[in-house]
Amino acid sequence: MDIKCSVFIAASIDGFIARPDGDIEWLHRPEYELAALNGLTYESFIATVDALVMGRKTLEKVLSFPEWPYEGMPVIALSHQAVEIPTYLQGKVEVMSLDPIALVAQLAERGMKHLYIDGGQTIQAFLDSGLINELIITRIPVLLGQGIPLFSQVGNEHDLRHIGTHESDNGFVQSRYQVMQSS
Repeated sequence: MDIKCSVFIAASIDGFIARPDGDIEWLHRPEYELAALNGLTYESFIATVDALVMGRKTLEKVLSFPEWPYEGMPVIALSHQAVEIPTYLQGKVEVMSLDPIALVAQLAERGMKHLYIDGGQTIQAFLDSGLINELIITRIPVLLGQGIPLFSQVGNEHDLRHIGTHESDNGFVQSRYQVMQSS
């Protein structure tokens, strides 16, 4: 399969991507929003992506936002449960229950070349399936103390190659890694 799977995500210094209840408001402080960011911007990254793959919990969180942030981007939500897609997103969000390898194979057949993988459990499943090619992690200068971890305690060891790190004036530190595939 010649398809690239990337993670582009923010995490607290202690490794959480959300508070225990899924809240991510801590990412939207005014001092964060106004700062110039060094490294790979979300806009530059998303411009290279053919589709976004996320888990059901991540989709439910995104559906609570005031507006849909992925206009014009195919979104695949992974779920083994029924998911109600709002009318305004019919045809924009597709719910699938395939395992990561089968899903990537199907999306490659559709001609997709670059997938954005989002959501803690989804990222872990794609990593454990050997499908993630790169991790772009932006550390936010906050300790949440508890929450939803970026990486769970269950999983396999993965070797990474550091590509680069950029720091921004607001304290964000973005590191980019290539995931080395075991032979």
